[in-house]
Amino acid sequence: MALLLRLSYIELQNAKDIESIDLELNDAKYTIARSQERSDTFSKTFGTPLVLETESLSFIMSRKKQWCPCLSPVDPEIVTIHSNDVRSKLNGQESLHEWNKVSIKLRFLPQTQPMVTPPNADTTVLRNIPAPGNHEGLRPTTEELIEQCPRFRVLVIGKSGVGKSSLINRIFGVETAKVATERPGEADIEREFISPENNRLILHDSKGFEPGDGGNYETVKSFIEKRRKMPDIKDQLHAVWLCFQIPIPTYGERLLEDAAESILNIRNDVPGNTLTIVVFTKHDRLVSFMRQRIPNDPGAVLRHLQEDCIQPIQEFTGDKNITHVAVSSKLKHEYGLEELIRLTQEKVSESFTSPENEVSAVPLAAAGAQRMLPTLKVDLSIGVGKQRYWQMLGSSTNFPGYTMLNCLRVIHIDIVSVWNFYDPCQYLISENFQNLIIKMAETVDVTTESTCQLSRSGTLDGGSPLVLLVPVVLTLSAFVDLGKWVYQLYQQHLQGVHTKFMAHIVDLMHVLEILFSLTAGMTAKELTRTAIKLAYKAYYRSEWMYLTHTTISSFPCSSAARDVVLDKITSMISSADREDQVSRAIARIREIMPSVDLEKDEEWVDQESPR
Repeated sequence: MALLLRLSYIELQNAKDIESIDLELNDAKYTIARSQERSDTFSKTFGTPLVLETESLSFIMSRKKQWCPCLSPVDPEIVTIHSNDVRSKLNGQESLHEWNKVSIKLRFLPQTQPMVTPPNADTTVLRNIPAPGNHEGLRPTTEELIEQCPRFRVLVIGKSGVGKSSLINRIFGVETAKVATERPGEADIEREFISPENNRLILHDSKGFEPGDGGNYETVKSFIEKRRKMPDIKDQLHAVWLCFQIPIPTYGERLLEDAAESILNIRNDVPGNTLTIVVFTKHDRLVSFMRQRIPNDPGAVLRHLQEDCIQPIQEFTGDKNITHVAVSSKLKHEYGLEELIRLTQEKVSESFTSPENEVSAVPLAAAGAQRMLPTLKVDLSIGVGKQRYWQMLGSSTNFPGYTMLNCLRVIHIDIVSVWNFYDPCQYLISENFQNLIIKMAETVDVTTESTCQLSRSGTLDGGSPLVLLVPVVLTLSAFVDLGKWVYQLYQQHLQGVHTKFMAHIVDLMHVLEILFSLTAGMTAKELTRTAIKLAYKAYYRSEWMYLTHTTISSFPCSSAARDVVLDKITSMISSADREDQVSRAIARIREIMPSVDLEKDEEWVDQESPR
């Protein structure tokens, strides 16, 4: 039986004369969208991979209309690629094809090999878990929450040129916010802008408010009212950002001109409790102006904000408690962005959180959508874990019929889903990466001072100096030969299990936090295995891992009450020195490997690495 292929991405290039392309597979049709950057390119990323086993896939290509009305319309052309042809041209994870000079790239997730039962293991064998779900009956908590609210829905309102695009780009990690593609008066507020670079975000943009534009005011007001009444939370507006450029008085600029007053009137005239935050943009302009105008007065900027921005809006709205923040999105002059994220998260949590749940769907979507604050992702990961599967660490909890590996897989998927990296190939939930973390956690039982010394030695598993090894090399042993314990059925009192579960959770969180920091400058770039391996190595060879494992191995988790265990995990994940530990781990690996290209994707195991 042929192995399943899981299709995650399609790209067609040189399609100059093509108007539209649809994919047909397994009796379903998918529209392949035209690229915003290249008119001859069509592409689509599948968040949930499409399964290809023995079926064929077909592309329905419609050519552009004939320039002459007298010519007969051309019927769509159907291009069929058989699964055997796909496999025969599979090179790594990509299969390349060509039709009439149109190049077709099919990208698949790493193939899953049949699992071999280890010697003397329990007879209950776990099948490999396809991403993103777990077919063994343990459904990820995040999967249920994401079904309720797949994306954080935000409406950004403001005049043209106020800085909406750069604000969206910086906070949500997309390369080109779609608001930049619309000229004043053209944007359709009903249109949902969804970037493939961040599929946890839906952006609505009002066309630029211009003086005397009463029609746009009514359009936006009606849109907010309609969204507020929608029954499903995924269709409601989760936040509205009202953007105002901070005025420079000497330049003849005013905050409350006609367009700005129209924006504020929307907030007052729309009934209900739609979350609204006033955002004062281009704070860097004000700072630069004040430094030149009043160089020896450090309080001038704050006074201007209070007297010429906050106070006028409070007086206009009659609301002394209006939520507001001043920001700058300019590179190397960022200001207030993290505060805007925190304020939004706080207000979203107040409005959409269910009392009976640690985490609700909309706060999860909001935390996942933002790409600046790792602390929010840490907090939400803890909340999701406590909501269900971390409870298995309690001495009174049992999951009859499930193997340890079942439980570890679902915990892993939940944590990774919260972080929402741009990972179209789903490397972070691949079996290879999951096995890396499991094997790392297994070392918690053998953590010694010699392990710590090894972590400082600058060598890899093969014994070669790390400074000489480019690319990042991991040996095959790092991915295979999991301990027999993972294949056994979950038991409350199996020796060492609680310790390994604790280490698995904390290790994974630490690696992801290092990865988040490593890739912070890779806006809108796909996550690579190179970056993942470097983050793994940075942690695995750090004193941070040694201290983590030492702490866990000395903690009596098997006899402790569930809440005590959960509190210990929380304190280790949220430790006050976490940011310093991340910085030290990255600094050390950068000293040893300064020239790693994080955007170049490598295989998990180097072909020449020792077996």
